[in-house]
Amino acid sequence: MLQSLITSKTRLKLLLKFFLNKDTKSYLRNLETEFGESTNAIRLELNRLETAGLLNSEVTGNKKYFRANTKHPLFSDINSIVRKTIGIDRIVEQVTSNAGDLKEVYLVGDLAIGKDSSIVDLLLVGKEIDRTYVSGLVQKAEKHIDRKIRYLVLDDAEKTDYLTKNNALLIWKA
Repeated sequence: MLQSLITSKTRLKLLLKFFLNKDTKSYLRNLETEFGESTNAIRLELNRLETAGLLNSEVTGNKKYFRANTKHPLFSDINSIVRKTIGIDRIVEQVTSNAGDLKEVYLVGDLAIGKDSSIVDLLLVGKEIDRTYVSGLVQKAEKHIDRKIRYLVLDDAEKTDYLTKNNALLIWKA
């Protein structure tokens, strides 16, 4: 859906990269490698987003790093639109409703670092989570968002070790 509103594929990738996880920062050459596109196309879109005030930049060494401007009045709206595009809002809403003693839900994997992916990786933290129920919800949600969903269930003790080794973005907390 967002592709029909934003026709520039590069701009769409940049919005996903920076507005899904507000802590994501990157520089031009890194984005070139990640997106597989020319630096000119990426530079043009970065400059447009920076001029609009949606991105902030800082120079460290010889690299200019970009990150989302969280103080921009549209930040929360764009973040919400990006989450809805990926389908995170539906997944979390369905999973958290009756899954059991669920305490936290994290987005992990490529999407957690703002890299678009056809797979949504989730970490569910809690005790006595009804895995059969969650599995059924995941199947339903996959049909609505046209993405594959993988999930891992851990308790609080296991979570700490997992989070130190993986990129994760907290998306829901009880």
